[in-house]
Amino acid sequence: MNGLSLSELCCLFCCPPCPGRIAAKLAFLPPEPTYAFLPDTEAEPPAAAAMTTTTAPAAGAAVPPPAAAAAAAAAGATGTSSLRARSGASVAGSGAAAASTEGRWKLHLTERAEFQYSQRELDTTEVFLTRSSRGNQVGCMYIRCVPNARFTVLFSHGNAVDLGQMSSFYIGLGTRINCNIFSYDYSGYGASTGKPSEKNLYADIDAAWHALRSRYGISPENIILYGQSIGTVPTVDLASRYECAAVVLHSPLTSGMRVAFPDTKKTYCFDAFPNIEKVSKITSPVLIIHGTEDEVIDFSHGLALFERCPKAVEPLWVEGAGHNDIELYSQYLERLRRFIGQELAVPHA
Repeated sequence: MNGLSLSELCCLFCCPPCPGRIAAKLAFLPPEPTYAFLPDTEAEPPAAAAMTTTTAPAAGAAVPPPAAAAAAAAAGATGTSSLRARSGASVAGSGAAAASTEGRWKLHLTERAEFQYSQRELDTTEVFLTRSSRGNQVGCMYIRCVPNARFTVLFSHGNAVDLGQMSSFYIGLGTRINCNIFSYDYSGYGASTGKPSEKNLYADIDAAWHALRSRYGISPENIILYGQSIGTVPTVDLASRYECAAVVLHSPLTSGMRVAFPDTKKTYCFDAFPNIEKVSKITSPVLIIHGTEDEVIDFSHGLALFERCPKAVEPLWVEGAGHNDIELYSQYLERLRRFIGQELAVPHA
């Protein structure tokens, strides 16, 4: 019966777990912060903060996966580097629950962030805090990878990483796919306050979406929502409520119960992260990417979402790829470039 034993079914229906408890067990492993936002007493006035052009990495090079940064975090290196916020950005130190969202700040990276670029690339990055509808401060990062880029990618990252660890990946990805990158940390991750939860995930991406639109004046038709792993949960939720240029789901999950109990066919009322029930409501083009040997979220999740999604485009099934190494395969960048550079140039119905 749905792949669950009689004892498991009895336990589920007699004492069903709440979605928050499922979410906490399956998803949230916030790392020790790899960055902090420090007050910048020497910040330039916003009008003087000119945008710097970045030097793009070699076009054919693979993007280093963020999993490498997560491994570096475990090593516990202690060196640092700093970046002045390039706008009137308002940012708090990591973990500072009472920090103000007003003022100018600079981004302070530790070596655990494994930043692979120079100050020139850092100078294209803006950092600030916004506040979610649930009262948490959400750390945000905007990287101008490409001058006059048509699209900005709103990137919801995977588990066990934060903005500091992802920053190098974002610069490499953005310059290769000709997009700017906007990202944020979930509640309880990095500089974001509060605790990780499913409800906070949805509130966090809402806050990021509205900040991207209001602060930078970017229209929905120029925003690509990109979710990786657990990041596909807020991405699908937002995309089911707002139309945008496109959606990318990288190693997505169908629901929390289906990860915990792989043979589950039905979405129970106590399930968490029910992407499978929301993906059919997305009205924008959806590109699904999944490795056939994913050891964390089985390949079947990607297939199931593709079959359920009416706006799905040609997917990318990466033969032999796992959960954390898809970015190392040449097909990854090739498919993203074709999707963004060619397919999105054609108006969709």
